[in-house]
Amino acid sequence: MFRRELVGLLRGKMLPLSEIARLERTRVQDLADDLEHLRKSLRREGMRLLVEPARCQKCEFVFRKEKLLKPGRCPKCRSTWIDEPRVGVQ
Repeated sequence: MFRRELVGLLRGKMLPLSEIARLERTRVQDLADDLEHLRKSLRREGMRLLVEPARCQKCEFVFRKEKLLKPGRCPKCRSTWIDEPRVGVQ
């Protein structure tokens, strides 16, 4: 049931994981696990999970799309000033 609610919440919107976790009253780590499962099940329904990857605000380094959790530091400049990834459903 929770994953179906996520699809409704994310359809047509790009939201950061912390905001989704706050709205759904769950932990970010648990939400990331649910989104990984949702990514696989959406393919069967003809939809897909869109991921806008995390980005370092200092040097503009872009992290991999597969990484749903916010990284602690940038591997390039070691900055902790990082925008968290955003997800949506299309």
